[in-house]
Amino acid sequence: MKGVANHRRIEILVLLKNHPEQSVTELTNEIKVDFRTVAEHIRKMQHAGLIMKRSDGRNVRHALTQLGEHVLRFFDTIANQ
Repeated sequence: MKGVANHRRIEILVLLKNHPEQSVTELTNEIKVDFRTVAEHIRKMQHAGLIMKRSDGRNVRHALTQLGEHVLRFFDTIANQ
């Protein structure tokens, strides 16, 4: 649960659900937070198994793992009760 213990991390997960394969720069522009902050959140979520990385030439793309999708569904279930 530590991987999603921050509102920014949840925001990043939702963004990746709606727009997969985004780079850290694209995520930074989307949520208006410092690049280093987003990169650190991504690192922690990847370590927790919520996000996977894929190299795309000079860019690194990020997408949700199945666990990341399950966590978001869990949050949706809680929010809708």
